[in-house]
Amino acid sequence: MTHRRISKRRIALVGASVAALAAGTLTITSANASEESPSAKSLSATSASELATKLSSSVKGEAGSYYDASAKKLVVNVVNDAAKEKVEAAGAKAKVVEHSLAKLDKVKDTFGGENRTVGTSRSIDPKTNKVVVTADSTVKGADLAKLKKQAAAQGDKVELKRSAGKFTTRIAGGDAIWGSGSRCSLGFNVTVDGEPGFLTAGHCTEAVSSWSDSQDGSEIASTEDGSFPGDDYGLAMYTSDTDHPSEVNLYDGGTQEISGAGEATVGQTVSRSGSTTQVHDGEVLAVDATVEYPEGSVSGLIDTDVCAEPGDSGGALFSGDEALGLTSGGSGDCSSGGETFFQPVPEALDAFGAEIG
Repeated sequence: MTHRRISKRRIALVGASVAALAAGTLTITSANASEESPSAKSLSATSASELATKLSSSVKGEAGSYYDASAKKLVVNVVNDAAKEKVEAAGAKAKVVEHSLAKLDKVKDTFGGENRTVGTSRSIDPKTNKVVVTADSTVKGADLAKLKKQAAAQGDKVELKRSAGKFTTRIAGGDAIWGSGSRCSLGFNVTVDGEPGFLTAGHCTEAVSSWSDSQDGSEIASTEDGSFPGDDYGLAMYTSDTDHPSEVNLYDGGTQEISGAGEATVGQTVSRSGSTTQVHDGEVLAVDATVEYPEGSVSGLIDTDVCAEPGDSGGALFSGDEALGLTSGGSGDCSSGGETFFQPVPEALDAFGAEIG
């Protein structure tokens, strides 16, 4: 039997338009910044992510971190001298800041729940030690006035920004997959209890139950499970004898092998592949971002300056051979630039008991 080859991509439902939000940048008070330790180790983005995870769980007073790609150093924010000493001893740069992560998390939460404003996003920017709230062009009048009042009440802990565009979910991308008149993209191939399947965006599996690799083609997979809103991940299991390599299409005749999943780090250089705009690179701006879609909040997202367009949702965000995210939504385009949010892959794998491969 002939095998059809599908590489990993982003999924997007063509024509579906959902208002989303963008996250911004934060500003650290220079008077609170310490001298960065000159003895900090030179680290890869992967090694920096691993060290950041270790320090966040072992250092009391750690207040967020980011990767300085140009210097190849991990920068860790701290709120006291004891934490500073431990961070520097571990080989990272330490920077003393004013606000702890716990304090900023509480501030970020005040913009959610009953106080949520559709068309906004919020995240903590470790580079500036603030909560950044971004309002898109749909936030006007009374809603904008309310948002400004909320931000002002938090003083220097919040920066309010505007986006000229409208945040929408991205539908289709990578190697296209089709269903119910919608086009989406495959994110990453996985196995569940030894059986092959693939990850994509939850807003795609929410709308499609049967998938093909061509418009009006024969079924190759069926939706197994998904979560949206709240999260934005979905799982489909192959139902036909389809080849399912653990790789991403690079659209230059080559592919990128994917060996496992990793956690994104602020400052990390990343790439995404999509059927509409193919491969584009960018940087991680924030993690644990929250977007207010009309259907509800989606939290825990990776915020990037990687561009995307309709047809790129659900596709692959990766760095080297590590799977990082699935395209959720954003604004802008690949001619003028944009901002795109991604559902972290490790969370999706844990939810489905899946493994990359």
